Amino acid sequence: MVDAVVQAAVGIGVIVSLIFSELLGASAGGIVVPGYVALYLDKPMQILGTLLVSLLTWGIIRIIGSFTLLFGKRRMVLSILIGFILGWAIRLLVIKNVTVYTLQMQSIGYIVPGLIANWFERQGFWKTLSTMGVAAVLVRLTLMVVFGGEV
Repeated sequence: MVDAVVQAAVGIGVIVSLIFSELLGASAGGIVVPGYVALYLDKPMQILGTLLVSLLTWGIIRIIGSFTLLFGKRRMVLSILIGFILGWAIRLLVIKNVTVYTLQMQSIGYIVPGLIANWFERQGFWKTLSTMGVAAVLVRLTLMVVFGGEV
């Protein structure tokens, strides 16, 4: 059942992302991001952790971009790599049991923060955040309808 929910969340998230992109001209932080965020709407600390890693990644990308040519595929790969490293570092802190909140604030997945950071750079923080939030809620509601409230 869990695999079916994850697969459905990602699939529905891709559809919602495509619709938002075509109709509104706004991305929800990457094509798979709304599906994964929708699965964690009941865990706000993990969403906050993901946003913090994304913001740190975005900041690092902006710093690197100030002294090198960073655009397109290069920026995307670097965003995902930095997001991966920061997310991995937070997971190492979790293993060390720094605090109870650290456990809950780890990022969602390994590539999601980098995808979000890339879209922060491309279309801005507020546009990405609001589109991602609305898309994730729509995906979650759709999952609740499809699976009879059990998500």
